[in-house]
Amino acid sequence: MGAGGCMSNPSNGNEMMDPKPLERAVHQKPPFTVGDIKKVIPPHCFKRSVIRSFSYVVYDLTVSFIFYYIATNYIPLLPNPLAYVAWPIYWAFQGCVLTGVWVIAHECGHHAFSDYQWLDDTVGLVLHSALLVPYFSWKYSHRRHHSNTGSIEHDEVFVPKLKSSVRSTARYLNNPPGRILTLLVTLTLGWPLYLMFNVSGRYYDRFACHFDPNSPIYSNRERAQIFISDAGILTVVYLLFRLASTKGVVWVLTMYGGPLLVVNGFLVLITFLQHTHPSLPHYDSTEWDWLRGALATMDRDYGILNKVFHNITDTHVAHHLFSTMPHYHAMEATNAIKPILGDYYQFDGTSVFKAMYRETKECIYVDKDEDVKDGVYWYRNKI
Repeated sequence: MGAGGCMSNPSNGNEMMDPKPLERAVHQKPPFTVGDIKKVIPPHCFKRSVIRSFSYVVYDLTVSFIFYYIATNYIPLLPNPLAYVAWPIYWAFQGCVLTGVWVIAHECGHHAFSDYQWLDDTVGLVLHSALLVPYFSWKYSHRRHHSNTGSIEHDEVFVPKLKSSVRSTARYLNNPPGRILTLLVTLTLGWPLYLMFNVSGRYYDRFACHFDPNSPIYSNRERAQIFISDAGILTVVYLLFRLASTKGVVWVLTMYGGPLLVVNGFLVLITFLQHTHPSLPHYDSTEWDWLRGALATMDRDYGILNKVFHNITDTHVAHHLFSTMPHYHAMEATNAIKPILGDYYQFDGTSVFKAMYRETKECIYVDKDEDVKDGVYWYRNKI
């Protein structure tokens, strides 16, 4: 099921099978419409519950506080060799839980948290600002990603390069050490570089920055809300400054900075693996349409982290088709749409560590097949 890989995710209701060789996804116009897909999903999957949505916020923040309490009260009591090991473990666990919080804020941006836009924006602004994400800025650019997924001309993030755009330095990174270095830079600096300089984003004819209300990313009616996003970030930065003044910079870095690096790394990795795969097509304006673009995304298996991340990882196809659907219905919806999607549904159960290296190796640029005149592009790795 799906041209991309293997059916090895029991949480998706799939049977365990060995990975298949990588095959190209079906890219022709599908014989069904979005309306046809929606009809097979139980109607209750589209219903949003304020109480249920808030229950996930409370749960995540409670677990986060427990980790914080353990870290502040017990790690300092450990002898130095053990403390040096315990802190990275805290960063990893806390970062995973806060990635779940990040996903809930992301749902607010899609109006998937409640039936009230003002409530979604309030919750999203607070949660995203706490994680140094400009809520409205990213809300609007991310919506444009959903509106243009798979378009090599108009998609907003992880836009694949054409062969003519590949820099000459790329050949020096096309080796195991170079790929590992690329991954490290992408997972640590990729998110702030995207927000500040639109790195890996779509081409604009002038400087694009998520913190700039006059950025070409935004329309005139959106610019006032970019100021609100910036105010949210500045408020959190000020609070962190006050914490550093009273508790010390090291305390802030160990309690907040470490987990935040994990959050940033995961959100970049998740997005990268959902839209970067040797099997996925990309389209120019002669071939692109919204449905085929939405289907050109990959569900992945992160094991137990699927639940920690509120299933944004293994229900992403359904999310791109119906982004206002709350996450707690996404798995049921995914299982409902698989039969109608058939080979148009993409899932790859390859280990995340293996997949991140493989995609860095195999997906350097996109190009058309030789002697083919359509506007369908596929990933290549020969520089």
